[in-house]
Amino acid sequence: MRSEIEKATASEIAAAVRSGDICAVEVTKHFLDRIDAKNGELNAYTLVTRERALSESQAVDDIVASGRDPGPLAGVPYSVKNLFDLKGEITVAGSKINRENPPASTDATAVERLCKSGAICLGALNMGEYAYDFITNNPHDGPTRNPHDTTRSAGGSSGGSGSAIAGGLASITLGTDTNGSIRVPSSFCGIWGLRPTYGALSRAGSFAFVDSLDTIGPFARSPLDLALSYDAISGPDRRDAACSKRESDLVAASIETSIEPLRIAKLGGYFATGGEAFIHEAVDTVCRDLGVDNELELPQPELARTAAYLITAAESAQRHLDNLKKCPQDFDPFIRDRLFSGALIPAAWPLQAQRFRAWWKEQLAEIFRHVDVLIAPATPLRAPAFEQETFPFADEEIPLRANIGLFAQPVSLVGLPVVAAPVHLPGELPCAVQLIGPPHSEAKLLQVANALEKSGICSAPLANQQQLTADV
Repeated sequence: MRSEIEKATASEIAAAVRSGDICAVEVTKHFLDRIDAKNGELNAYTLVTRERALSESQAVDDIVASGRDPGPLAGVPYSVKNLFDLKGEITVAGSKINRENPPASTDATAVERLCKSGAICLGALNMGEYAYDFITNNPHDGPTRNPHDTTRSAGGSSGGSGSAIAGGLASITLGTDTNGSIRVPSSFCGIWGLRPTYGALSRAGSFAFVDSLDTIGPFARSPLDLALSYDAISGPDRRDAACSKRESDLVAASIETSIEPLRIAKLGGYFATGGEAFIHEAVDTVCRDLGVDNELELPQPELARTAAYLITAAESAQRHLDNLKKCPQDFDPFIRDRLFSGALIPAAWPLQAQRFRAWWKEQLAEIFRHVDVLIAPATPLRAPAFEQETFPFADEEIPLRANIGLFAQPVSLVGLPVVAAPVHLPGELPCAVQLIGPPHSEAKLLQVANALEKSGICSAPLANQQQLTADV
């Protein structure tokens, strides 16, 4: 394990540290060395908190030596999207403008809770500016590259979070998902990702994008690692109104539960039309493994996507309106234009989108009376090259950056939990399928994910560019 610690899962590292088989400082130094060696190529990290990491890992070793419990994630190296507050550091959120802000006075709630669980913070990760992007080609910090093929995108907006896991530069990372920013990097990088139910995990201390849609969640290389991360962060937090009341259920202890009682269906119609054939083959492969032979359609998912877009555009534009007026030249031009467009949306449109949102929530609640888990593609294509501007979809070429999330956005509208389950075939770029459930069904989704990992259908191996030969 010592020579290739990066190949171990977070749960394996924690078990080894807790037992004394390896010390947390050794694990931390190994990952810091990997970051030094590989981040220049991948550009996953924008900040490495070396002194903090070494101090935290020494504290874990001291706890182990004293015979006390160091926590369920003892010695596990993690990093966070650079919109999470890290005490003493500036929360950049992928922007130029925020670099003038003072350093954070405290950690984000999620960071604080991971630290209490024994995990070790390695630093902050690259992202699309203000989280309004699906490719992480950041003009201020540079592009984050896909470890499977560095000419291609790692996805976004949590691109650094995906690249760091696939490249072995962290065992767990945190990202955010408003319209797909956990699911897209999970698909492009071939790793596991969890978008929890809206309000299940505290967003306090993270830079907001669209308050009524934003969620935070983990990336990892196994479903158990997602579950352990979720459990470590969960719990009500008065600093986040959406997470101030409900006590989240712990999920790691139930991950081995049989999935036989679960009613699972494949999503057809909108979710089965258009995109790369491989994406739909991956969905069918997962369905065959789970014995799923029924298919259903959601009512008007294309309108759900439109509603999510309108709410996103209107809310985000209002958040950045002052800076759009004062210093438009300091924005990523692509993001600036999207924000300007949002500012010009007639007020009646997002109001109508909210009415549709309420109706659609009722429709999905009725569907989930008859089914427990829905399966759909996460993205319409695999990782695109950075110079790519369009992709084929339903017999036409459509703009790339605005449409990568077209399978993710309808689910985002009503805050449903989703596990992104990675599918790898030899010589192919990976992709992921969405395992979608009703609110607060994270345990069931992770049970299905665990079953898929055990059968070998879904996995998240470290990227190996030498094995990638397909021209896709």
